[in-house]
Amino acid sequence: MATHATARLRRSALLHGIYVILNEDCRIVELASAVLEAGVRVVQYRAKAGIVADDLRRLRTLTRERDALLIVNDEWRAAVEFECDGVHLGPGDDGFAQIGPVRAALVDRLIGLSCCTPEEVQRANAGDADYLGIGSVYATSSKGDAGAPIGLDGLRRLAAGTALPVAAIGGITAETLAGVRASGVAMAAVISAIAGAEQAARAASDLVSRWNDGE
Repeated sequence: MATHATARLRRSALLHGIYVILNEDCRIVELASAVLEAGVRVVQYRAKAGIVADDLRRLRTLTRERDALLIVNDEWRAAVEFECDGVHLGPGDDGFAQIGPVRAALVDRLIGLSCCTPEEVQRANAGDADYLGIGSVYATSSKGDAGAPIGLDGLRRLAAGTALPVAAIGGITAETLAGVRASGVAMAAVISAIAGAEQAARAASDLVSRWNDGE
């Protein structure tokens, strides 16, 4: 039990800074290499159309080489099968409402939960999650189910309701990062800021630098 607790704490210690969500496509390994080289230490694999095993295995290798976390979106069983560091679950995902069985299966791996209301934050606090994803902070086209933006005031209000590390998400760019950083959250999650950049490595390096400059 002590070994499992130590491994979970070691993973939790990396829950800070820029959190990059990578959608499954032909560039995913290239993008992962670029953001890890830039200093990102939390990467989420998001495959809404189905996991591509070879890509997930390659991301697992890359993140291990950089001592970075690899989180799988939605599929907690895949986190176990591919020896990833955790899973991120949103409303409607298997295990979101009752994370006990997920925790039993993942043991020392991390569980992140998406929250956009005080009630969801309260439920997450009562469970055994390791961090929360809160948003959408700004309007975003990357997540069709993101809902109306909550803004920085909403982010601060929801984040104040938990002692867990918070990853702000939704429409975050280099220009809006300072406000998100100043809200006191542990992480800023980005999708389009990397996937839509002409040079992913430069974009990731800029985000990492801006975040670190605020410390």
